[in-house]
Formats: sequence, C-alpha cells, structure tokens
Amino acid sequence: MDVTIRGVGGHGARPEATKDPVVMAAEYILDIQTIVSRQISPQEPAVVTVGTIHGGTKRNIIPDEVRLQLTTRAYSDSVRDKIIDSLHKMAQGVALANGLPPDRAPIVTVSKTEVTPVTYNDPALAARLKPVFVAALGATSVVDWRAEMGSEDFGLFGLPGHQIPAFFLRIGATDPAKLDQSRQTGIPVPGLHSALFAPVPAPTIRSGVLAMSAAVIDLMKK
Repeated sequence: MDVTIRGVGGHGARPEATKDPVVMAAEYILDIQTIVSRQISPQEPAVVTVGTIHGGTKRNIIPDEVRLQLTTRAYSDSVRDKIIDSLHKMAQGVALANGLPPDRAPIVTVSKTEVTPVTYNDPALAARLKPVFVAALGATSVVDWRAEMGSEDFGLFGLPGHQIPAFFLRIGATDPAKLDQSRQTGIPVPGLHSALFAPVPAPTIRSGVLAMSAAVIDLMKK
C-alpha cells in the first residue's frame, strides 16, 4: 500500500503557520501499530509494516507531504480487508485531528501489481504426495513446515475459491555444513533477499527435479 500524508509546508522556524506532514506521518505510523494488537483477533495472524518513509528536502523546511510504503500480511481475505479499511480510516483520522482541509486529505492506495492472494495448501493433495516425496528423497529430507507471512504469487494457480487443488512445496538450498554451523552458533543462515544468500545449485536443482517428477508420475496414474 502507498500512503501520502499531505500537509501545509512552510519554514521550520514557524511551525504554527504550517500543518506538518512529518509529525502527522509519525502519528500515523504509531497509530497503525494498534491495528494488529487491538483490532484483529489474537487468533488471526496479521502484519502491518511500514517499509519506507520519504519526506522533506532540508532540515529547516517543513514539507508539503510525506510518502509511506507499507506491506500488509494476513491468512484470510477478511482480515486483509479489515487491515486495509483501518489504514484508510486512521489516515483520515490523523488529518482530521490536525485540522487539514478536505483538499489536503491523505491519499491511501492499494497496489494493483504488488498484491497476492492467500496461498492455500490443499490438505488432501499434500497428504497424498508427502509419502511420494519421502520415497523419492528419503524420510529425513521431507518435513512439514509452519505457516509463514511471506508473500507468494503461487496462490494464483489455485484460482478463486481454490478451484484447483495445490500446495506449496519448498526446496532447501543452503549448504548443509552452513546449516550445521548455524545450529551450533545460533546465528541464522542468510535467507532470501539477503546479499549473502548463497544456495548450492546442483543438489537443490536435483532435489526439485526428483520431487516434481515423482509427484507428476503419481498424479498421472490411471
């Protein structure tokens, strides 16, 4: 999501003659922390993160606006919609409390490109193929994993309403020696989006080919 907090800029020495969007952005960032803690059930996982904040050009100038980029995560459409609604309302609330005129109201938009549906793992399909993976890769190489908040467009393959049964299979890619070292030291191995992430190509690709081939052969049985 993109949020533009608009104000009325001016000289830093005369804040009373302005409507400071930097201060309003700070208020907004603190306010939206209560969405997860006070508006969403503790039984429903949810995330609201402000990833970037940009505003101003010089230390003694109060700018006209501050731009924020956010990411939200949830395990259901209803929780996601609740978060989005609250982000809209709380932005309007900050502007109202600071006396902004309607033509300077915040602009809150949901990205049309950086958005994915909840990834749903079909239980029956996963249960059917797990022993297939065990047979192909070995019992110690196949584990059930916990749900995570990572964003993944794989969920689109299932189509609306989970019309196509699907489940998300992850293939380990880290050097086993580095994993052992991590267990001993407690220092996590670099993961995705890290400049230090260094997968081991050959065994990773081999495992993926074996797993996917075994799955196709099983699913294509008459």
